Amino acid sequence: MISALIQPTFEAWRSKARELLRHGVKPEEVQWADESQTPSLLAEDAVTYGEARKDAVKVPAEFLHLAANVCAHTDERRFAILYRLLHRLTLGGEKHLLAMPSDRDMHQCSMWAKAVSRDIHKMHAFVRFRLVGVNEENGREQFVAWFEPEYRITRLAAPFFEKRFAGMEWSILTPDECASWDGEKLTFMPGMNRHDAPAADAHDDLWRTYYRSIFNPARLKVKAMQSEMPVKYWKNLPESEIIAGLINGSEKRVQTMIQTPERPVKSAPDNAYLRKLRQQSMR
Repeated sequence: MISALIQPTFEAWRSKARELLRHGVKPEEVQWADESQTPSLLAEDAVTYGEARKDAVKVPAEFLHLAANVCAHTDERRFAILYRLLHRLTLGGEKHLLAMPSDRDMHQCSMWAKAVSRDIHKMHAFVRFRLVGVNEENGREQFVAWFEPEYRITRLAAPFFEKRFAGMEWSILTPDECASWDGEKLTFMPGMNRHDAPAADAHDDLWRTYYRSIFNPARLKVKAMQSEMPVKYWKNLPESEIIAGLINGSEKRVQTMIQTPERPVKSAPDNAYLRKLRQQSMR
């Protein structure tokens, strides 16, 4: 039995899986372990492999995308099942395995990947940056956010923030891993504790004002809202302080909206330019 002791990242799993696959190691001959959880209970064996394959093993890009999400999950079985799927797909000759959702291994990996994708979506939606300073050298504002994902998704979610907030310097702190963008390069660091994150700032009031403005009591569905914004995220959201009050007062606001007379409809503006546009659209 070969002990594969790796860091819980896609890069570490891919590197080890390539090595095992190159030497034709079967899935049942490998015992996978997460180095961050079992640093001393399982030492990696000094293994002498057989002769390595001379031809390169081709792996579909679709599988690599799937594997990146699966490795971000926390189920301890993920590395072993993922390698078994890889072995079957390549050396096992099951080339159409990715198109078989009913397959046991494929189904399990798909479920893990979907759970991770949902968690990435929640991170994109619920990260709230707080201003902590300004870089004196370049004038960029510096922001920090705290988030508690369910899975190890920081590396998968960070490119979204890199693209969207390229003009500022920011860091996202999580218990497992932290991401930092300095305006030019994205770097990753070990995880931190909640108390390392900054306290509330003036931007929190802006978030609450914005949330009040978009809250529509007439379309309130509490269960649907909690499905899209689970309660477990509320403690890190500045707008969470006003959610209960908005819900409790929604019925009264709806009645007020119903009783308020409609405003008279304003006539459409009219000038030469608008008349020309209307004539062109009619043509």
